[in-house]
Amino acid sequence: MFVPVVDRNQQPLMPTTPARARRWIKAGKATPFWKKGVFCVRLNVEPSDRKVQPIAVGIDPGSKKEGWSVKSAAHTYLNIQADAVTWVREHVEQRRNMRRSRRYRKTPCRQPRSNRARGGLPPSTKARWQWKLRLARWLVRLFPVTTFVVEDIQAKTKGQRRWDTSFSPLEVGKRWFREQLSKLGQVLTCSGWETKQMRDALTLKKTSKKTAEVFETHCVDAWVLANSVTGGHKLPDNKRMLFLVPLRFHRRQLHRLQPDKKGRRTPYGGTLSLGCKRGSLVRHRRWGLAFVGGSSGNKLSLHRLEDGKRLTQNARKADVRHLSFCSWRFYGW
Repeated sequence: MFVPVVDRNQQPLMPTTPARARRWIKAGKATPFWKKGVFCVRLNVEPSDRKVQPIAVGIDPGSKKEGWSVKSAAHTYLNIQADAVTWVREHVEQRRNMRRSRRYRKTPCRQPRSNRARGGLPPSTKARWQWKLRLARWLVRLFPVTTFVVEDIQAKTKGQRRWDTSFSPLEVGKRWFREQLSKLGQVLTCSGWETKQMRDALTLKKTSKKTAEVFETHCVDAWVLANSVTGGHKLPDNKRMLFLVPLRFHRRQLHRLQPDKKGRRTPYGGTLSLGCKRGSLVRHRRWGLAFVGGSSGNKLSLHRLEDGKRLTQNARKADVRHLSFCSWRFYGW
């Protein structure tokens, strides 16, 4: 387990050990803070050395879960298993149905426009790859990442050039993701059969249970991809994992789908609760680490990080200390 380190200008440096981080904090040389689920330290003095080692991030995409591994030749700093974003298609369909139903009611509404959603990436596909890009940008702020190694997922093609370039949202999405990812660092790709060959050469096993919360599900392939660039290990030196689950927000929904008993449609949506952004990581006097789920009256609703279960609906804002803005919940590590 390592602690990410940044300087006074938020530039990432090489991670350090928890013991050294505690000494820095106690001596006033560093300030602790949370960065969306990861405990970090910010140096208050000029670092003794700014030399950084090459750090690679291995990415194993998946339809339900995906694996990430951050490592150098000396250490494996972080293993992540993240849930994929799978609900956007249903949300877009519900939004369309609500808009169509408003046009048949006696209510002010705008005139129908042409379908502006045509062309480009479908919303569900874009949301999937945007989630991966958000994680990549988050890791770049924590570690001095130089290279991204992505397993190349492929869809079945027909052998026709025009068809194969744009027929599948999967192909279009991964091409967009690589283009955006190249702005953060060098991007390398590796086919699935090449990943398997490297995994077999290291005598590592991968489980067939794609949703199991173990290292051998997705992180093993991500680790193999990162190790193919940095080298330094024949077996994983760190199998501890951080689990990330993206939170679902209702940002622009005008009102609830069903009216109440008096026929009124109450407003619904928004991400602010008593000035606190929903999903934010907070620390409560009694409940400890939790995230903000909403508000009722003048009280906050706090939820548990491990499973999202509500801890309380009566938390006072004065008893809550904000730690970090976050759009996902985390556990493990």
